[in-house]
Amino acid sequence: MTDGVEPSAVTEDKEAAEAEGLLVDAAGLEPIDTKTILRAGGPRFAANAGFPILFFYLGWKVSGLLLGVVLATAVGVAAFLYERHKERPGMVARLALAIVIIQGAIGLAFGSAKVYLAQPVVVNLVLGLVFLVTTLRGKPFAGQFAEELYPFPPEVKESETFKRAFARVSVVWAVYFLVRSLIRLYMLQWSVDAFVVVNVITGFPIIAVLMSWSVWYISRYFRQSEEWGAVLAGR
Repeated sequence: MTDGVEPSAVTEDKEAAEAEGLLVDAAGLEPIDTKTILRAGGPRFAANAGFPILFFYLGWKVSGLLLGVVLATAVGVAAFLYERHKERPGMVARLALAIVIIQGAIGLAFGSAKVYLAQPVVVNLVLGLVFLVTTLRGKPFAGQFAEELYPFPPEVKESETFKRAFARVSVVWAVYFLVRSLIRLYMLQWSVDAFVVVNVITGFPIIAVLMSWSVWYISRYFRQSEEWGAVLAGR
C-alpha cells in the first residue's frame, strides 16, 4: 500500500488508461497541436469563406456584375475540387460552392450587385441561428466542422466532453455570425464599396482569432477532462 492506495488499484487504473489510449490510437487520434491544426485548416477555412466575395468585387469593378459572378463561382468550384482532390470532408468548401452558385443565379436574375452580396449575409444570419438552436438541442453545429480541422474518431465525438466543449464554441460562433450579419446588412445600404471593406475587416482577422481561440479552448478542455485528460497526457 502506498499513501493509502492499494497497489492493485493503481495498476488497474494504469491499465485502464493504457487500454483507453490504445483504443484512441487504433481509432487514429492524431496528436493535438494547436499550431499544426491552424496551419492545416485556418487558411482553407478563411479562403473558402472570403475569397469568392473578393473575386466578385474585383470582377465587378473591372467589368461589371457578370464578370464578378463568373470569377466568384470559379473560385468556389476550384476550392471544392481542391478539397475533393485532397480527399478531405470539405464541408466549408461545399457550403461556399452552393452559396456562390445560388447567389450568382439570383444576382444575375435581378441584375444587382447588392442583391448578390446580400444573400451570403442572410445565409450567415441563418447559420448563426443554426449554431444556437443545435446547441440548445444538445448537438452543437460547431462539432460538424470538427472534421475540417481535426480527425476526431467516432468514440470521441460521441463523448460528453466533445459535446460540452463544442457547445460553448458554438455559442461564441453564433454570436459572431449574427452580429457580423447585422453589421454587413446595415453597411450594404450605403454602398458596395463600404460593404466589401467591412466584410474584409470583420472576416479573416476575426475568423483567425476565433479559430485560434476555438482550437486552444477545445484542446485545453479535452486535456483537463476526466474522459480524455489521461489519454492525451504527453501527446
